[in-house]
Amino acid sequence: MKTAPQLVEEVKQGIKEVPVTTLENQLAHKIVLIDVREPDEYLQGFIPGAVNLPRGILETSLTTLPQAKGAEAPLDELAQHEIYLYCRSGARSALATESLMRMGFNRVYSVAGGFEAWKKADLRIEMP
Repeated sequence: MKTAPQLVEEVKQGIKEVPVTTLENQLAHKIVLIDVREPDEYLQGFIPGAVNLPRGILETSLTTLPQAKGAEAPLDELAQHEIYLYCRSGARSALATESLMRMGFNRVYSVAGGFEAWKKADLRIEMP
């Protein structure tokens, strides 16, 4: 048996995790930024440009993202972009990153420390 923290640490060994400073620099580019927190968390503030797709519905909702909508092959279209995922602290986004990698996405990154690290770095936050 594994605890949730043990599972997250194991998953982090096989994914790409980036610091908030990397994400901040990438915001100027055409990336996909997904907030995998729950809607009530998102309503308390989010990273500029983020779309809220909670962890529980992420895989089944990818085709609703603006970069995929209307495309003949929405997942293939989405895979052309770098995808950054974040949550509150980095655990859910690590698990979500692994899941997207299993779906075939190669340019997907989990933001280390999540929204808490973003706030701690005193970076810009948007409100709905």
